[in-house]
Amino acid sequence: MFVMKCGGSTLAALPSSFFEDMKQLQDEGIIPVIVHGGGPAISDTLGKLGIETEFVNGLRKTNEAVLDVVEMVLSGQINKEIVRKIQLSGARAMGLSGVDGHLIQVRPVANAHEVGLVGDVTHVNAELLQGIIQMGYMPVIAPVGLGADGGQRYNINADTAAGAIASQLGVERMIVVTDVPGIMKTVGGEKIVLPSITVQEINDMITSGEIYGGMIPKVRAAIQCIQGKVNEVIIVNGSEPQVLSRVIKGEVLGTRIVK
Repeated sequence: MFVMKCGGSTLAALPSSFFEDMKQLQDEGIIPVIVHGGGPAISDTLGKLGIETEFVNGLRKTNEAVLDVVEMVLSGQINKEIVRKIQLSGARAMGLSGVDGHLIQVRPVANAHEVGLVGDVTHVNAELLQGIIQMGYMPVIAPVGLGADGGQRYNINADTAAGAIASQLGVERMIVVTDVPGIMKTVGGEKIVLPSITVQEINDMITSGEIYGGMIPKVRAAIQCIQGKVNEVIIVNGSEPQVLSRVIKGEVLGTRIVK
């Protein structure tokens, strides 16, 4: 078992061979727990509905109107699209959100006065996920959770949710599937993929400008996944042939971020 985090737009663009690789892993008894995001699709739908959206320190400011759209897009559109693609490969998947079976319990984030209904994970119903896995299904999880009273929904950052789920399942490794080959560094005038890097080295490279632009949120998101028992996060390009199988078998691909 391993946890895989992927953005909704990245998963939608992946070739069918990626999902066939997942089927191969499932046949071998290695079942991924998939946590997905969907930021661009949420923003697009909010725009079409004329609902304003803004971000505060990387978190979407969420009121009830925004939350309705977040849940509709994540738990409905994107979650079911991923499940369909997995099932088309012949694999078995079950889509759910953190609301189902009280899967993810949260408390309001520390800066809730700024961002509204955004939650930090306090508990994951690992028994429910293990039951789904024992039945032979891949859980596909949309990051929406419930407060302690079970009545209030909360938007959860997908990377935070993935890290918490991996930690409470006791998984040591998380795979983050993106559209880039890993963290790049210029050495002798040539760009190479760094096979391994620490959190401190990432922060140093951001400060020096070696990590810039769209890569900054990707690496910061990966760092968020290193929680509890999760000792390493591997950033890989999902279009690489059989990328999941190769990483699971120990091949050095992408970039390992270690504690």
